[in-house]
Amino acid sequence: MTRNLGARRWAGLGLGFALAATLTACGGNLGSGGNARVQDYPNGDPVTVYAGADPGGSTDLIARALADGVTGDLGVAVTVENKPGANGALAARELSGKKPNGHTLMVYNGSLAYITPLAVPGKQAIDIADYEVVTGVSQDDYVLVTAPGSGFTTIEDLKRAGRPLTYGTTGAGTGSQLAQALLFAQAGLDGTAVPFDGGSPTMTAVLGGQVDVGAVQLGEASEQIVAGQLKPIVTFAERRPSYLPGTPTAVEVGYQVPVQQSRAVFAPKGTPVEILQKLRAAFQRVFASPAYQRFNQDNLLTPNEVDGAELRRQWTTNLETYRAVAQQYRIDLGSSK
Repeated sequence: MTRNLGARRWAGLGLGFALAATLTACGGNLGSGGNARVQDYPNGDPVTVYAGADPGGSTDLIARALADGVTGDLGVAVTVENKPGANGALAARELSGKKPNGHTLMVYNGSLAYITPLAVPGKQAIDIADYEVVTGVSQDDYVLVTAPGSGFTTIEDLKRAGRPLTYGTTGAGTGSQLAQALLFAQAGLDGTAVPFDGGSPTMTAVLGGQVDVGAVQLGEASEQIVAGQLKPIVTFAERRPSYLPGTPTAVEVGYQVPVQQSRAVFAPKGTPVEILQKLRAAFQRVFASPAYQRFNQDNLLTPNEVDGAELRRQWTTNLETYRAVAQQYRIDLGSSK
């Protein structure tokens, strides 16, 4: 069975600020880099795509689908290298130190740009102004799940628990953490966040009763939901997903918590415009291919194949929106509460 990844679009995303207005359509560097080697990119040399997550997760699967699709177009080997840790921050920091020659890229998690900055000191936050955006890719949703034997089927059940609850997150500064923190704050629930390193260990903790509930991306939980191993309570999508018709959204049951994940392809700062344009054109051809469109459909992904300037605008909007709601509900993503 194809592993679903979830999807749905809400608000916009980004961190570009004034820089966005000066970017080219591909969101790239303004320098020319018009030498022969740039013009002949990729010059027969392989390309590496970082995935800041463990193998088998949503980011990894998307990175591999993109790498497989673009390999033939570029005419060189395009491989995925997993560099998990800190919601992709470790991979992003390594990318920033690579030569800006188009041979090292990254599938970048949007939550690292517009949620993690709410959880870490300003100097530790990664700013996407320090990178080039090749292209936006897609968006997907989170779902709140519990073990079938927990006795919880609705938010009202959680409110009637009569005790403090624990909720598993896929890491500090993630959409998983923010979605549940907002839900618990709005519902008046007493809850403690328990961070894990990704969706798989979060689901394992839910199944094992280490936490009462957890929020993971729908695609990571879909097989277990279909198999009856996990019980969905609500999704954090803007509208009820057609692929989970029996599960309401948090918005439907009265809580304004449409939090989603987004991904884009990034390159090191200073990558020449010609290389960024060639890469974006190659990814656009992958996006248009029947094979990749089936991948999106099978994995419940909403395409967000925008250029770099638009992606920066989107992610800026999301950062501002999430910061506002975190302040409104006095949510401190840097703590365990």
